[in-house]
Amino acid sequence: MALAIKTREIQYQAKDGTTLIGYFAAPESAQPVAGVIVGPEWWGRNEYSEQRARELAQHGFAALAIDMYGDKKTTAVATQAHEWMMQTFQHEQTIVERSAAALAALAAQPEVDATRLAAIGFCYGGKVILDLARSGADLKAAITFHANLSAQKAAEAEKFKAQVLVLHGEKDSMVSLADVESFKQEMQHAQVKSEVIILKDAKHGFSNPQADEKAKANGVDLGYNAEAEKVGLAAMYDLLDRTLA
Repeated sequence: MALAIKTREIQYQAKDGTTLIGYFAAPESAQPVAGVIVGPEWWGRNEYSEQRARELAQHGFAALAIDMYGDKKTTAVATQAHEWMMQTFQHEQTIVERSAAALAALAAQPEVDATRLAAIGFCYGGKVILDLARSGADLKAAITFHANLSAQKAAEAEKFKAQVLVLHGEKDSMVSLADVESFKQEMQHAQVKSEVIILKDAKHGFSNPQADEKAKANGVDLGYNAEAEKVGLAAMYDLLDRTLA
């Protein structure tokens, strides 16, 4: 049964001075609970990432849908999303500094047990949380859906603390199976406990019910796959339940 939840916005600042506004959701609980940050697709902190935060709260976790662009900017236009995303790549530390600020903001909430933190991310947000884990953030788990797996700085043994789960679509034309193999080697080299699940017939964006609509509007190769979404979410909750217990 889904738990009763509460939601609010949380304003926080990155090292570069950018004002970021996260969307927080938590179960009504007398005791602090484990916390999870939710990295958004390149569209920004939109209703989709907020919905995932609410679902996590209904499952028993406190969650923060993070803002990577500042002032909770969002768009449904791929060219604008690409521009904003590329701005976060211009300086090597931007992604890690903004996601680390979000993790710290989540950990500081009274509803959160700061010793039990994890991160999930979708598409661009998957890269964000993997780079956060690569930076040595104190995460129990890092879970990605149709993510860009490329590293700002390759994972290092001892530094990378999270257990990793990558959920990847077999027919993802934006992140190739060769990219996935390179990522597996990176994880192996850094002795990171990791698992990659290749989801049959799934395209980039498979977890988002609006993927087909956005693909058509923007001429990009996205596709929703209900079965892949279901399998991916079940695997995600299984790992979160185990690592955040």
